[in-house]
Amino acid sequence: MLVKVKEEQKMIRKVVRELAEREVAPMSEKLWEHQSFPYKFWRMAGELGLIGLPYEEEFGGGGGDWLSFVIVLEELARVDCAVANAIMANSSVGSLISNYGTKEQKNKYLKPILTGEKIGAIALTEANAGSDASSIKTHAVLDGDEWVLNGSKIFISNSDNDITGPVVLAAVTGKKEDGRNEISNFIVPNRTPGFTYGRKLNKIGWRASSTGELFFENCRIPNENLLGDRGSGLKQTLTTINTGRILIASMGLGILQGSLDRSISYMKERTTFGKALTEYQSLQFKIADMATHTELARLMIYHAASLKDDGKPFDKEASMAKLFATEKAMEAAHQAIQIHGGYGIMSEYAVSRAFGDAKVLEIVEGTSEIQRMIISRMLLK
Repeated sequence: MLVKVKEEQKMIRKVVRELAEREVAPMSEKLWEHQSFPYKFWRMAGELGLIGLPYEEEFGGGGGDWLSFVIVLEELARVDCAVANAIMANSSVGSLISNYGTKEQKNKYLKPILTGEKIGAIALTEANAGSDASSIKTHAVLDGDEWVLNGSKIFISNSDNDITGPVVLAAVTGKKEDGRNEISNFIVPNRTPGFTYGRKLNKIGWRASSTGELFFENCRIPNENLLGDRGSGLKQTLTTINTGRILIASMGLGILQGSLDRSISYMKERTTFGKALTEYQSLQFKIADMATHTELARLMIYHAASLKDDGKPFDKEASMAKLFATEKAMEAAHQAIQIHGGYGIMSEYAVSRAFGDAKVLEIVEGTSEIQRMIISRMLLK
């Protein structure tokens, strides 16, 4: 299926690319070096409607489509993947509350994270429960009209910065008849008593997107903060992650395009042994592969996003897009560094920072191995 990009979406690309080059690129190295969050840009993106683009206008969203949102993340990740990830991780919370929240929950918690006033965090992963989300240990017990939360989370994006809130927390609320954990999702406002933060974690990539530990010790929240039906938390989260895989793939596409653009630019500027780098066939082949993979990834991602927009099944296509785009982004980032030589390993160069970002993409929202399991199971069932 060849996806036709509308004129409106072409305009979105143009606007976001110019915005990223003007506002994000000049501060990207500093964000990486200091692991600082771009608060000014976050609010600007909220005001422009980029953060809430595919969500309901009634609750601060833009009423747009997911393909347009993919283009936004692609163009931001082309310049700085960490900035794009802040929006992507926020959208996971946005989708959970938008799809399963009450009108009261949407007004109170969804609207601020779509307009740029706040930023949402989804708390699923634990030290011994990553890809196997059903094995989480954090638990919630109903005590009267309150839930009491106890446990810990790790590797949580958008946690512990000045505008974090709310956190959507997955916790065990009992056992099913077959003995498996019953998991429910809860909306936990930032700084609720009993909810504290641990370390801010150092990463090889996504350094401008805060990642940390969360701890819950007899943390009490009202029963009305249960998100959707009790026991439906894992299904809610896995459904949301399927969309997240398209978005992670779009960030991989951004790294692919950025690596290609920077490599071509550098090859045109640099000479060695009396020849321009553009004259070396070995380097020509590298950019030929990058360009081919970029086009293939774009077709796969746009197709998956269009299926979602049309209300059609897209799980397999999302996993395929995520697998291909992120692995090829890692390959392209590697080759871009090779082309740049010594400059490529210096953090002041965007190709160096993109290398770490690309590696993260192969891990989050299901590793490459998990994607291969999903794809093969769907083909064989």
